[in-house]
Amino acid sequence: MEYCADPSTLEGLRWLACYLTTPKHQLFYLSFLTVFALLAITAPVVMIMGFGGAIARKSQIAPLRWLGTLYTSMVRGVPDIIFFLFVPIALDQLVEYARHKIKCPHITDPVYRGSEFIVCEAAKMPLSDSAAWVHNTWSFALAVIAFSLVFGAFAANTIFGALNAVPHSQLETARAFGLTEKQTFWRIHVPQMWTYALPGLSNLWMILIKATPLLFLLGIEDIVYWARELGGSKTGYFQYPHPDWRLWYFLALLVFYLLLTWLSGKIFNRLTSRYSLDHSSNPTKPLLKPIEAGR
Repeated sequence: MEYCADPSTLEGLRWLACYLTTPKHQLFYLSFLTVFALLAITAPVVMIMGFGGAIARKSQIAPLRWLGTLYTSMVRGVPDIIFFLFVPIALDQLVEYARHKIKCPHITDPVYRGSEFIVCEAAKMPLSDSAAWVHNTWSFALAVIAFSLVFGAFAANTIFGALNAVPHSQLETARAFGLTEKQTFWRIHVPQMWTYALPGLSNLWMILIKATPLLFLLGIEDIVYWARELGGSKTGYFQYPHPDWRLWYFLALLVFYLLLTWLSGKIFNRLTSRYSLDHSSNPTKPLLKPIEAGR
């Protein structure tokens, strides 16, 4: 807006309108997309890892079963914040160490020198001269991996319990009608499982939403970062000096998360009610479909 050219001449609503449309505030608004992107990417990955972990725990192959049990037990037994901080650092150093060995084989000095981790410039990930969006994307990718590892373990435990909760009579009936183990699992076991898994998965989704502010701890400019930066008191160095407004910025984040969790709760309650109603009114419904399809 043209009248925003000289902030010192502004008062009242005009000052506020110009203040809320500064480039930094636009970055603040865009940072909400970072939260939604994290949820949109992480949720499917978490489900895949959770399903894989649950299948591994039920596997007849002992090493695979041990691996699934180790994964779920280890992640569940360690504070989430430890994984959120450890995984990005460990992965980042692992990638740079591998690149260092490939791109700089002539350098024989150890990469760990006291408290420092030093690799050649060509091994940096991303490179020092890479664009800012490359650095941001790399940090975001590491955050997605960290979130997926942690919440995948919780999802695996939830799905494992749900699979065990399916009545064995349903599975035995399917086998009696001639369905193979694979058909029984995908046509009977998995559809029945959702009735028992949805309440736990809904709680996990809520926890995932509430964990997104941890992006701030991973060095990503998310909504918490910008709320702190924009809400802090400014001096004459800034175009729009103001008192400490962090209370109002974090209050806005509080409302945002309350609305997001409220909407999520409504959706999961409807899904849970629908599955519970379908299976309580006709518990053999999932079984009839594969039988009729086989005729």
